[in-house]
Amino acid sequence: MADIEAAPQDSTEKPSLGSTPITQDAVFGEITEEGPNYRNVGWLGTIALMMKTQFGLGVLGIPQAFDTLGLIPGIICVCAISVITTWSNYMIGRFKLKHPEVYAIDDAGDLMFGRLGREVFGVSVCIYWIFCTGSGLLSTSIGLNAVSSHGTCTAVFVAVSAIAAYCLSSIRTLGKIQWTAWAGVGCIIVAVLMVTIAVGVQDRPSSAPQEGPWQSDYKLFGNTSFSKAIAAVSSIIFSFSGTPGFFPIAAEMRDPAMYTPALLICQGSVTAVYIAIGTVLYYYCGSYVASPALGSAGSLIKKISYGIALPGLIASTIIVCHFASKYLFVRILRGSAHLTANTFIHWATWLSCTFAITISSYLIASGIPIFSDLVSLIGALFGTFMSFQPMGCMWLYDNWKQGREQPTVKWGLLSGWSVFVIVSGTFLMVAGTYGSIDAIIASSKAASGASAWSCADNSNS
Repeated sequence: MADIEAAPQDSTEKPSLGSTPITQDAVFGEITEEGPNYRNVGWLGTIALMMKTQFGLGVLGIPQAFDTLGLIPGIICVCAISVITTWSNYMIGRFKLKHPEVYAIDDAGDLMFGRLGREVFGVSVCIYWIFCTGSGLLSTSIGLNAVSSHGTCTAVFVAVSAIAAYCLSSIRTLGKIQWTAWAGVGCIIVAVLMVTIAVGVQDRPSSAPQEGPWQSDYKLFGNTSFSKAIAAVSSIIFSFSGTPGFFPIAAEMRDPAMYTPALLICQGSVTAVYIAIGTVLYYYCGSYVASPALGSAGSLIKKISYGIALPGLIASTIIVCHFASKYLFVRILRGSAHLTANTFIHWATWLSCTFAITISSYLIASGIPIFSDLVSLIGALFGTFMSFQPMGCMWLYDNWKQGREQPTVKWGLLSGWSVFVIVSGTFLMVAGTYGSIDAIIASSKAASGASAWSCADNSNS
């Protein structure tokens, strides 16, 4: 691998042995041509992986959040959450440069809070990625149902999605699956833009009354209960909660110093798309925006858009499944020569990790009738917990002691900001969890006919 590079901040070059260059990485150890190159993601690939980690069909939940909050408060919430998560993601890059031994969020937890911090963050991120993978499997099954007009049992589509996710997420390095991120981002954007344009030119959304005069009932300011409002805010947070995935992305970059430019491009693009798509869809559809929103422009556009979006849905599932599997894999083999060598133990451990994550996600997604509400709960609890509070703690860990001895205005402002991120994240986590539990209770009463491994159409075809 002649293109193996490493940033001076977190690896050192050793003399070549014969014709084989060796790179010593603080996480992966020696990386040679005899094993996978875990440090081979360029900055363009980083942009793609970041955007695909953040951007998915979660954008189509934003119009419904606007319907609850109102258009103006909704846009303000999107901008505020974007600013906080951009800073949080920026802190990941800075923390990685200062602490090159950090691979995932549990390593940061270990530095800040010891063994307890490692285990709490480790369990949390693993559960979070498993549920995200399960959500991806169900989203893909919705797409397959929509395209095929419910061609077969939904449980079969979920199983097919799981098989595809297992095969492609078993590619060992992010550098070699970054093409799925590019394809996924492109497909999702095209599909969403198609629906957005379609709702703008059609007479009325498909779920609106089809007879008589009709006008969009969008609201500039909403009037709703606290529980529904905080659930709407949580759905926006969930759209920006790819933050834990930025740790392994930074760890596999060829040059971590390019992390910040890639991050700014990613967050700026994602925020602009969220606001533009959410505003246009909500303006034209109002409360009649479909769920999922790709159905807002009628059955034909729904089929076409889902057909285009399918590669993006699969790509999201592949990447989050890879994150969860790689976390387990690195944790098991870290410090061992098997981590970067093509040995039997290496392959057996890696394939076992991807299989375990895929099966767990499949069983949870198919076996829990109220899975969508449970995903909202996991997102509100773990998504917020890993996107806000740890990053405020990371800044304080690196700067509190030194700054307190020689305080400056900048240090004081950043200290206050870090505390604000921790406090606001804690409030949103607790309130969002409450709202999600309230929704689960309501769904449990309403969905008396729901069943595990259901064959029912989940796309409303």
